[in-house]
Amino acid sequence: MKYVTYRIGDQSHPGVLDAESIRRIACSSMRDYIALPIAERESRMTTEAIPLASVTLDAPVLPQRNVFCVGRNYLEHAKEGARAAGRELKLPDVPTFFTKAPTAIAAPGATLHLQSRLSSEYDFEAELAVVIGERCRDLTIEDAPGVIFGYTCLNDVTARDRQRAHIQWFKGKSFDDTCPVGPWIVSADEIPDPQSLSIRFRLNGVEKQSSTTAQMIFPITRILAELSAGMTLLPGDIIATGTPDGVGFARVPPEFLRDGDRMDVEIERIGTLHNTVALS
Repeated sequence: MKYVTYRIGDQSHPGVLDAESIRRIACSSMRDYIALPIAERESRMTTEAIPLASVTLDAPVLPQRNVFCVGRNYLEHAKEGARAAGRELKLPDVPTFFTKAPTAIAAPGATLHLQSRLSSEYDFEAELAVVIGERCRDLTIEDAPGVIFGYTCLNDVTARDRQRAHIQWFKGKSFDDTCPVGPWIVSADEIPDPQSLSIRFRLNGVEKQSSTTAQMIFPITRILAELSAGMTLLPGDIIATGTPDGVGFARVPPEFLRDGDRMDVEIERIGTLHNTVALS
């Protein structure tokens, strides 16, 4: 299934995409729906169908806390980052976690309003994101697949100069409109092997990133086991799993986002997340 959150007027609703229409889910939000016991979810599906063309899609789920992210999780991206910084490549023994503020989340198709006075180095990062389906803690690698509700596309837009200035990554990763997500969540049963998906990023139609999730240093099951160790994960939590090589700051010369740019994150079996940049 493809789960969406759609907007009619100033009201948003959860639903299931069915070809060119959406079946409404009788819940106040997608997060509330995900938190239901699995046995109750089917009863919340209504027969009411809304034409897809008549609505605006929002981010498919809004977590109740920060988006969790994994840094340097593709070997070639780790290499290009070390080259660009002029430092020796040192790979971590465990995933490197950071977070993005929930106010950074933006909708599929939305214009991302970025401020040039805050940064001159806005960058792109195509990522596969995991959506957690149940409250859990201390997962084993074997347990991890069972708590995944589904998968979606995410663009970890980053202010590189702020990231360097603050040393830690939170501030440079958390400006408003720097975490577009969507266009929908594809249920976990439709992606039996999330480690074999092609992932691409295009800027104004030109491919900048092209890889496969098989190239992750830490696979999703390891990420979930490490993140949940001693820490409870909640239904609707979003976990971004890292970006492949080809990002703007590591290019020669560097390529940062400009006003009017169109960005496309495309992941096999999920779809394409489109956004445009408004830099003021």
